[in-house]
Amino acid sequence: MATRNLSAADFESTLKSNPIVLLDFWASWCGPCRTFAPVFEAAADRHPDVIFGKIDTDAENQLSGELGIQSIPTVMAFRDGILLFRQPGMLPAAALEDLIGQIRGLDMDVVRKQVAETPAMPPSR
Repeated sequence: MATRNLSAADFESTLKSNPIVLLDFWASWCGPCRTFAPVFEAAADRHPDVIFGKIDTDAENQLSGELGIQSIPTVMAFRDGILLFRQPGMLPAAALEDLIGQIRGLDMDVVRKQVAETPAMPPSR
């Protein structure tokens, strides 16, 4: 499956309607982003059951700001709408494959319980 370009308009619905979503925050002028793109695309081809979304930080600067993207590329991984992984910088192909395997292997009942037990962060000022 090819990657999907995501926007603020379809961000939430994509997270809610797909079990596993990996996101690549990128920009066309970013050299490391262009280097990482084929790695991300190849993983998308190997894992058709996972949604691989690309978010252009220039076109979607408000969404990128809301998510605190400060460096690109940044990879985020969600399962059942829960953010499980967030890392700036390129991931080697083997690390991306390992990440996908770890996400698949999680017991989401345990994760949801941990999320419920985690105190909420106070609002920033």
